[in-house]
Amino acid sequence: MHSMAPIVLVLLASVIVVTLCRTVRVPPMLGYLVVGFLAGPGVANLIPGGEQTHFLGEIGIVFMMFSIGLEFSLPKLRAMRHLVFGLGASQVALTLITAFAVMMLMSADVPAALAIGGAVTMSSTAIASKLLAERLELAQPHGQLAIGVLLFQDLAVVPLLILLPAFAGGDHNLLMELGLAALKVVVVMALLLSLGQRLIRPWFHVVARRRSSELFMINVLLATLGVAWLTELSGLSLALGAFVAGMLISETEYRYQVEEDIRPFRDILLGFFFITVGMKVNILALYQHWQEVLLLLVLLLPVKLGVVFLLARRFGHKSRDALRGALALAQGGEFGFVLLALAGNLGLISATLEQAGIAAILLSMLAAPFLIMHSEAIARRFIREDWMMQAVDLHQLLVEGMSRSDHVLICGYGRTGQSLARLFDAESIPFFALDTDPERVREASEAGDPVVFGDAMRKEVLMAAGLDRAKVMVVTFADSHTAVRILHLVQDLRPDLPVIVRTVDDSDIGMLREAGADEVVPEVLEGSLMLASQALMVAGVPLNRILRRIRSVREERYDLFRGFFRGASDEGEGEEAQPRLLSVYVCEGAAAVGGRIADLGLDDLEVELKSVRRRGFRRLDVDGGFSVEQGDVLVLLGRPDALGRAEYRILNG
Repeated sequence: MHSMAPIVLVLLASVIVVTLCRTVRVPPMLGYLVVGFLAGPGVANLIPGGEQTHFLGEIGIVFMMFSIGLEFSLPKLRAMRHLVFGLGASQVALTLITAFAVMMLMSADVPAALAIGGAVTMSSTAIASKLLAERLELAQPHGQLAIGVLLFQDLAVVPLLILLPAFAGGDHNLLMELGLAALKVVVVMALLLSLGQRLIRPWFHVVARRRSSELFMINVLLATLGVAWLTELSGLSLALGAFVAGMLISETEYRYQVEEDIRPFRDILLGFFFITVGMKVNILALYQHWQEVLLLLVLLLPVKLGVVFLLARRFGHKSRDALRGALALAQGGEFGFVLLALAGNLGLISATLEQAGIAAILLSMLAAPFLIMHSEAIARRFIREDWMMQAVDLHQLLVEGMSRSDHVLICGYGRTGQSLARLFDAESIPFFALDTDPERVREASEAGDPVVFGDAMRKEVLMAAGLDRAKVMVVTFADSHTAVRILHLVQDLRPDLPVIVRTVDDSDIGMLREAGADEVVPEVLEGSLMLASQALMVAGVPLNRILRRIRSVREERYDLFRGFFRGASDEGEGEEAQPRLLSVYVCEGAAAVGGRIADLGLDDLEVELKSVRRRGFRRLDVDGGFSVEQGDVLVLLGRPDALGRAEYRILNG
């Protein structure tokens, strides 16, 4: 009989360890690695090792690569072809040759040197992509560099998996097999990218018209795992197929819905992948073979880091981006485990060298989160050229900013920032804009717009842009966490400066106000306000009354529009954290009957009473002394968990 005890214990350990990691601000993946070590064969043996366990963990990488694919598109991939097939191919070749030469000098034979070199060449797609995504760095130059190299590494696994058995069996048709494998790769990728693009959109249209969130979710899983399975059949990796599937769906209008639907599967299964990695930790091997482990760790971290950095510089990347990209790729990867296991099974390497290789890859994986987290600080410390370039940029920014006073400082010059700038220009209001997209800055500055390249999350950039002389600041970033970091800087440097922040919806209004925003403008609510004003005009409401109503809504911080009643069609829209409206019918025998509103303690639950409907009439002028009667309908505003507690208190006490 199967027992639930091991599963419960693993979940308990995961919750405790990951909570501790979050508390001390350590990447959660390190917690999963610790859980895997504790629950694996080396300690408690709660999780059985084997192919099925590790395959389930690999599915987490599939969903991670699918999410990354959603951020790409075919035009973007074509633009990155020099990065993938230029820098990526050079990194694989040069790292493999370097590691091969070092192992030959250490008296290893050719097959063993090839196996170790291949394992050292690979980086962890799961670790690098997850950390870069969490830090919102995938779109930055070093993030693009890392992803481009990782994509080619996935392709390079195929010839390595063919070469190792060929060495073991003395196959004389090696060139033919490699040629057939290359042909298979080209055919499969061409079919997926050409036919897939034509099929995916109409197929998703058919499914979406059924208006079933369950069916849509099943279809997303089908697309993700189906394309991954097809690439696996052709000898490619599951992760590469999932990336292609995500890239195809990114061309459709369903991209954002799919991204929300896939997130729970991705995060849970990716956590399980790191647990399976932690299961491989063998303390005895680290102790007995520490010299071999140290040698391979040197090949993985400083040597591989140096190779990637030099190649990135050779391909025209800035020193800062090259070093940060190299830090993201320095660790070993999951395909290194595959190559070492295959070489061990074929007898190409000794058990001692195999265990040392696994231990070195694991240690590099443990170091990777810290390297990526602190990559910017490391780059500033060691790249003198980067200091000088930043000083030049800051000097140019200071020259531009010195001529500005009583201006509006715009952080972010995307579509929203440019629309604001045109209105300011029409009213002859001086403004100055910062943006981190070099192409956008170049085109806008060539057109005469006062915009410069600068990161608004840096104190010195804000001061150079004339923060101390600005009249008002507008933050147009859609990312609320970025806006909060800017607000904290403004509170330190210029607490009296009025700051207006743009946000997508009303879920982060409280957080942004606490951080120091004077006004928060949610796009969704502003759109609703404009739609309502047009509808009122068509309905014959006088214009003066409409303007008064719009003004009052804005003065009340959109309070009239906050919250919504949830319906079945709202499932899966990623709005679980937003305040919602809930109608609670006070039935016979309810605990609140005869009591006062103040006795319910709704404020303690962070729930607001919006209105009371009694005998068909809605009352808005309700205070704490209002007496609740049977048959009343209380309309509450709050977050879902708080609303649940408030409803229970109203009905049961």
